[in-house]
Amino acid sequence: MTDNRKLVEQRTEQIFQIKIPLPFPLRWVNAYVVNGVDSCTVIDPGIHTSEAIACWHEALKQLSIKFSDIEQIVLTHHHPDHYGLAGWMQQETGAKVWMSEAGKRQVDYLWGANRRGTMELHTLFMLHGMESQVGDSLVEHMEAFIEMVSPQPEVSIIQNNVPFLIGDQYYQPIHTPGHAYGHLVFYHEERSTIFCGDHVLPQITPNVGLLPGVDDNPLQSFLASLKKVAELYVTNAYPGHREPFTGFTERCHEIITHHHNRLDRLLGMLDEPRTAYELCSNFFGTKLSIHQLRFAMAETLAHLAYLRETGKLVEMLRGNVVYCRRAE
Repeated sequence: MTDNRKLVEQRTEQIFQIKIPLPFPLRWVNAYVVNGVDSCTVIDPGIHTSEAIACWHEALKQLSIKFSDIEQIVLTHHHPDHYGLAGWMQQETGAKVWMSEAGKRQVDYLWGANRRGTMELHTLFMLHGMESQVGDSLVEHMEAFIEMVSPQPEVSIIQNNVPFLIGDQYYQPIHTPGHAYGHLVFYHEERSTIFCGDHVLPQITPNVGLLPGVDDNPLQSFLASLKKVAELYVTNAYPGHREPFTGFTERCHEIITHHHNRLDRLLGMLDEPRTAYELCSNFFGTKLSIHQLRFAMAETLAHLAYLRETGKLVEMLRGNVVYCRRAE
């Protein structure tokens, strides 16, 4: 660890938060170790880097846990910062790796032997006005993730809403698409506890991006998912980033309001035809790294798709580029 944050934090008698470092501005991702009677579960082990592996060795040492004590690895979603170490940890432990069926399809689409996700994303962004030089940098950036998610684990499938054992307690897996296709949260009603992955985060808002071949309106899916989980009684929320938090329902509503405000701002920029890339630059600025730009562009497209589906904007093709403007 390169700063003063603690690697391991005990949150309950059974739940331990492990802060796994990331080579990104977010700095760390939360993994969780949940102890059972004779074994334990790891939720979202992190990204595959040498620093992350070193942190796992140190964390398990602090917890007096052996790799052989880890019975299963549970994934909230397929993004590299959560999924990346699953294959390595499976090799070290022999544990099953669990995720949603939709999440597994995304893994194959992005990093499988017949992967096509990177080039289809490049095509989508170019269609919406991204400059060719920037698009080429995007491809290099996306391909660099392959080593951060390798080796690939053998995956078992979690069924939505079928009680799932984590530690020594059964949790309800709930499908919460939006931030990621196939995203799951895990809710324990009696303990009013939720492992919410990146669906609900404190202080920051989860990225919601339009990606090719997945969900034509991911923001609508995200807002619907937020409304669904906002009805749960939660006193302890364990997120994928930042610290565990209270006020879960209030935070859900804050995020919903944030996106409606963003939709209003974006619609205000559409008095004349603009590309998504222009809007992205106006909205998020021009000083973004390629990593940040990928998220910003996908999020801009997600908001435009929502406005299109609600009849508030129209699209037109000029040459090989899509332009958007406010509907009459």
